[in-house]
Amino acid sequence: MNTKKQFFDGLIYQNPVTVQLLGMCSVLAITTTLFNGIGMGISVLIILTCANVVISLIRKIVPGKIRIACYIVVIAGFVTVVDLLLKAYLPSLSSSLGLFIPLIVVNCIILGRAESFASKNSVGRSALDGIFQGLGYTVILIVMCIIREFLGNGTFGGGILNGGDGIRILEEGLPALGMILPVGGFLTLAVVIAAMQYFMRPKQQKQDEKEEVTE
Repeated sequence: MNTKKQFFDGLIYQNPVTVQLLGMCSVLAITTTLFNGIGMGISVLIILTCANVVISLIRKIVPGKIRIACYIVVIAGFVTVVDLLLKAYLPSLSSSLGLFIPLIVVNCIILGRAESFASKNSVGRSALDGIFQGLGYTVILIVMCIIREFLGNGTFGGGILNGGDGIRILEEGLPALGMILPVGGFLTLAVVIAAMQYFMRPKQQKQDEKEEVTE
């Protein structure tokens, strides 16, 4: 597997959110401001990459019957480190994300990549997989944050720009407040997934044609 394929798989063709449909809880819950999206995305990227590297290193010495328990211990260790660092240096982000940082321990993206990729591949490939899968997750979070914040609050860059209030684009009273509620998360995610599927359709059609020719 080459680096270019890993990059596009993580970002588009095997995106953990829009294709694999993993980590939905945090995606729907915290994507209300750009600050939340960037913070959560980078946290997951760091934890996923570090966990992949360690799990790849120990994959040959961990007994198969207890591998899942071992993976969770490794993941929990890195989650604890990230959680403590956020509380120490970015308390506002830690408070905003709340329990969703500790819950990364049971995030299906992390454990899924550990089981399906890191436990079967070299350290280098596992590190790249963590980076690219984490990047794909982060990009989707940022896109959803921008859409929901704009339509729900009428602002851009909440938590980061303009003293944390964001730059106001729409006048107060115009935004649809439902977009920052759970229903807005479901609607936005549905639109993002539909757009990604439409984008990937030509490649899927070519792949299907190749399979028909091969048969």
